Amino acid sequence: MRKFNIRKVLDGLTAGSSSTSQQQQQQQPTGNREPEIQETLQSEHFQLCKTVRHGFPYQPSALAFDPVQKILAVGTQTGALRLFGRPGVECYCQHDSGAAVIQLQFLINEGALVSALADDTLHLWNLRQKRPAILHSLKFCRERVTFCHLPFQSKWLYVGTERGNIHIVNVESFTLSGYVIMWNKAIELSSKSHPGPVVHISDNPMDEGKLLIGFESGTVVLWDLKSKKADYRYTYDEAIHSVAWHHEGKQFICSHSDGTLTIWNVRSPTKPVQTITPHGKQLKDGKKPEPCKPILKVEFKTTRSGEPFIILSGGLSYDTVGRRPCLTVMHGKSTAVLEMDYSIVDFLTLCETPYPNDFQEPYAVVVLLEKDLVLIDLAQNGYPIFENPYPLSIHESPVTCCEYFADCPVDLIPALYSVGARQKRQGYSKKEWPINGGNWGLGAQSYPEIIITGHADGSVKFWDASAITLQVLYKLKTSKVFEKSKNKDDRPNTDIVDEDPYAIQIISWCPESRMLCIAGVSAHVIIYRFSKQEVITEVIPMLEVRLLYEINDVESPEGEQPPPLPTPVGGSNPQPVPPQSHPSTSSSSSDGLRDNVPCLKVKNSPLKQSPGYQTELVIQLVWVGGEPPQQITSLAINSSYGLVVFGNCNGIAMVDYLQKAVLLNLGTIELYGSNDPYRREPRSPRKSRQPSGAGLCDITEGTVVPEDRCKSPTSDVKDNSFSRSRSSSVTSIDKESREAISALHFCETFTRKADLSPSPCLWVGTTLGTVLVIALNLPPGGEQRLLQPVIVSPSGTILRLKGAILRMAFLDTTGCLVPPAHEPWREHNVPEEKDEKEKLKKRRPVSVSPSSSQEISENQYAVICSEKQAKVISLPTQNCAYKQNITETSFVLRGDIVALSNSICLACFCANGHIMTFSLPSLRPLLDVYYLPLTNMRIARTFCFTNNGQALYLVSPTEIQRLTYSQETCENLQEMLGELFTPVETPEAPNRGFFKGLFGGGAQSLDREELFGESSSGKASRSLAQHIPGPGGIEGVKGAASGVVGELARARLALDERGQKLGDLEERTAAMLSSADSFSKHAHEMMLKYKDKKWYQF
Repeated sequence: MRKFNIRKVLDGLTAGSSSTSQQQQQQQPTGNREPEIQETLQSEHFQLCKTVRHGFPYQPSALAFDPVQKILAVGTQTGALRLFGRPGVECYCQHDSGAAVIQLQFLINEGALVSALADDTLHLWNLRQKRPAILHSLKFCRERVTFCHLPFQSKWLYVGTERGNIHIVNVESFTLSGYVIMWNKAIELSSKSHPGPVVHISDNPMDEGKLLIGFESGTVVLWDLKSKKADYRYTYDEAIHSVAWHHEGKQFICSHSDGTLTIWNVRSPTKPVQTITPHGKQLKDGKKPEPCKPILKVEFKTTRSGEPFIILSGGLSYDTVGRRPCLTVMHGKSTAVLEMDYSIVDFLTLCETPYPNDFQEPYAVVVLLEKDLVLIDLAQNGYPIFENPYPLSIHESPVTCCEYFADCPVDLIPALYSVGARQKRQGYSKKEWPINGGNWGLGAQSYPEIIITGHADGSVKFWDASAITLQVLYKLKTSKVFEKSKNKDDRPNTDIVDEDPYAIQIISWCPESRMLCIAGVSAHVIIYRFSKQEVITEVIPMLEVRLLYEINDVESPEGEQPPPLPTPVGGSNPQPVPPQSHPSTSSSSSDGLRDNVPCLKVKNSPLKQSPGYQTELVIQLVWVGGEPPQQITSLAINSSYGLVVFGNCNGIAMVDYLQKAVLLNLGTIELYGSNDPYRREPRSPRKSRQPSGAGLCDITEGTVVPEDRCKSPTSDVKDNSFSRSRSSSVTSIDKESREAISALHFCETFTRKADLSPSPCLWVGTTLGTVLVIALNLPPGGEQRLLQPVIVSPSGTILRLKGAILRMAFLDTTGCLVPPAHEPWREHNVPEEKDEKEKLKKRRPVSVSPSSSQEISENQYAVICSEKQAKVISLPTQNCAYKQNITETSFVLRGDIVALSNSICLACFCANGHIMTFSLPSLRPLLDVYYLPLTNMRIARTFCFTNNGQALYLVSPTEIQRLTYSQETCENLQEMLGELFTPVETPEAPNRGFFKGLFGGGAQSLDREELFGESSSGKASRSLAQHIPGPGGIEGVKGAASGVVGELARARLALDERGQKLGDLEERTAAMLSSADSFSKHAHEMMLKYKDKKWYQF
């Protein structure tokens, strides 16, 4: 980030001087006051860094588990590494190459992990620091890596290759041993052809000197490491996918491509002891069962008190078409087939012991699916699944939009949690989640944070995102208010989308009043009120709105309404429209075109509404003369005024949701009245002057973008759930060139230049860069609010910017943010009597800004951000106080006015990948960092900034990436992150009895150092693999071992993480010894026990 600092400072200086010179030139009457606002934010308050990544690892490819540390690792096809400990302890790392992870191997209880990648590199990760780093890498130059195996408590990693050879890597130095097992030596004359790649390597649990090697073709070899020759060769005429040992080392099991399992006695290589086809139909006359699909993996786990478990994935018969992927658990005579929602990538059996030569005692199976992680309880009847505590369900239905709220009211999370707790599924395992390693970080941030995600199936999820964790609070299904068609033939042809007609496009939420409003893809808006009481709504209140884009007469005065509109156009005195309880019946106009019908049918039966968000009103746009309603491009709700407003490329509509009445229904052109700066012609495709294309339509409709806009949105068709199929006669050029409503903001400010005091109004921004102001005349609170109409009138105020308007906000005379007025939340579903007194007292709340309580002459500032520039307008004079051109060559995708360090700033994210912040009100540049090299449709749709320097976006279809632009949060991040590694005692090795140990009846150990070390095996060929030192540096543990050195490494790590850079060897050793003092007694015993296994390097 350093290279940006100089630029930031220079930018700040130049912008500061240019804005002051602008000020002097303008010579505004209010200009004298502007310098009085002390701006506290400086460049040093800003720093950009990623904080955490939540959600399911996208495109997973590998799985590993440390049974002592209780940490799970998942690798992906894009080179990402996700580590999971106890709920709340998660970590994301990335291999720089981006190559797929093909295998992961923990150095059990050593705080290290080896990853094997598809580009034939091996990496050693140090997990003993909060942000894991690579200590060593090894790049194979002449061979392709296919399988790795690291025995428990060994430092020698076996690496199998595509050519069928096995190399041995010292994980301490990450160098190759000269010892190589060549494929031709392994199979000798047992086969005339090449045996294929190595698909399995493992040592005999009872004899470390015997290595079992599985080749793809079906050959298995038991190799004697000391004598360097094969003891036995086992051949089978079907390809092998995986191999597993029985813990006594006398038998092993293979899974094959024809759906069979073969069990072999080690000393009987001629034929398998048993052949099982778990899913094959047993034919009479002793014939072989019909072949099945390949068994991709098998595990063989033993128990002290009963039959062993054989667990496998795949192997279903070919006639089970449409059957979901299955995991099969065979235990004794029972076979359980567990269906999964997605295809199985990998699975692992979690066992009580890390020792392969002991009874395994399996207690759970972790199954990594393409889009889910499932944990099965093996100890309970019926094999129930554990309730997953990680936030992996973000993508349950594809995310179509999201909003982020930091520093919410403190009672919100408990309220949402209490209504969400009732939605929990039943039937989970009663046990605690078994992946419980690591420790939580120290949460320095104490403010509540909420993320809201909108989904393709119409659901809305609320997440608790406080202190860099994520937990789902509550899920709302917005589709519940609509009739579902039983089959495709039933579906009316009114849909404007082929699939996902309920997809959420925009969310507008008022945290203080808890009012929620959503706009969906079928041109529908639903308003929700929060309640803790269950209610039954007899008739769902609904309104239909006919938004039209039609220019019959260019000169039509603003109050006059064109004949085809059934609802009154807002002039100065609109009449309320009674809410309709069901869709209107006139479905086609005289010429047979579809007319006046909404896209979705609202249920006309009573609706039971659980505690939580309950439907207050459904508003739908209807077809007009054969043209479907255009999608909604902007939305705003105000709880204090009781109003909701929304717009699209046809116009704007405002609804009083308390009186259930349409107040305003205007084409965009009619908003201008006689002040329209554009020459417009009646409906026809035309190219009008466009600053940067209709920005918001580009993002939401997936239409073609001009050359200078981000290329990826249109190519990302599959991911873009808003790609539309319309049966509209209007060409895309016509829709593109229409002026859409792109931003809406309710506020209490000066609507006209002559105003002496602020009053409620609505500011409207369009895609052509115009800001228009609509004045609101609200009746008094209480009963009067429900009886008298709200009067809406265009004020005549028009402001212009370059590019589509994205965001508006207001500052008071001291430069503080003026929040829109809001009503505090109260329970509406309580008996009326209790409410009567409150209602009489209640007056419409006003915004709590200093300006409304100070002298009438106090001014305000409007902050307006467009795709291209930002302006600060002084009110009521409407003079431009400050202006900043944000980007010339690109365009802003998201702009937010946010609070940070007791001040406020404008934060922008550009399509060219830059993140920028500007001070307010002077718009001094404070930060400009090139963050994302590629901006695609998904990122454009989901990126959002919030208070306290927080931001997020959907980095993949399944994951949310959070980042911070606050220097303070970056500094505190290390403390907030959880620790993956915790010092844990390795369990005692299984006791084989005194005599067995004395006379060698138990497990045979092997001096691997003697065999694989340089002294006996020589040096490996230099051209075979290249060693690359990792960036782990002094922070990293360069080797981890059992016993005393393991404890010293832990002590050293504790010092390192406190930021003490230790100098030379003596100083470092002394510091470690003093820290390890408390471990000395145990360390001495362990040293005696494992003295030949010391391999810690300084």
